[in-house]
Amino acid sequence: MTQTIGVLLAAGAGIRMGQPKATVLGSNGLPWVVSSARTLTAGGCAETVVVVGAAADEARELLADEPVTIVESACWNDGMGSSLSAGLTAIESLRGDAVLIHLVDLPDVGPDVVRRLLDLSAPDVLARASYGHGPGHPVLIGREHWRAIAGEATGDSGARRYLQRHSVLDVDCSDLAAGVDVDEVRSMLGK
Repeated sequence: MTQTIGVLLAAGAGIRMGQPKATVLGSNGLPWVVSSARTLTAGGCAETVVVVGAAADEARELLADEPVTIVESACWNDGMGSSLSAGLTAIESLRGDAVLIHLVDLPDVGPDVVRRLLDLSAPDVLARASYGHGPGHPVLIGREHWRAIAGEATGDSGARRYLQRHSVLDVDCSDLAAGVDVDEVRSMLGK
């Protein structure tokens, strides 16, 4: 049986949102960082690691009662790639065949999406959720790819360049979520 570690990227400042996205309250009354971490756990991730940055202290407080490991990305303001690299480096010593990378600003992605991807978990896997608008997150990455992706992850591209050079299975999740990241308050309001 494969074990998959969940890594939640929640380090950004959320400039367009007007506050760090980790601290945004969702329609369920919970901060996104808490809801997203719970999504990974409820979806079947063996362990959950949350990468924080801009609001690190506040995120730690919000997650105090959650069964997660918190990793601080020292260079979070350089972009998602730095946070991805920090997360992958942090899990290198953990037992796991794959990692599921999730973003904090996808509030409609629930445990069902996570479960669908985890069904494909393997040390050599590269798979990602796909929605009506195309490929998105979460992204499932087998252990065989961790070190290479961590070494390449820079700026806002994250694993994009690596994934473009490799065969990636797109897993249709459009029946479960829209998978659209929320960058502005008006996006949350449907405007």
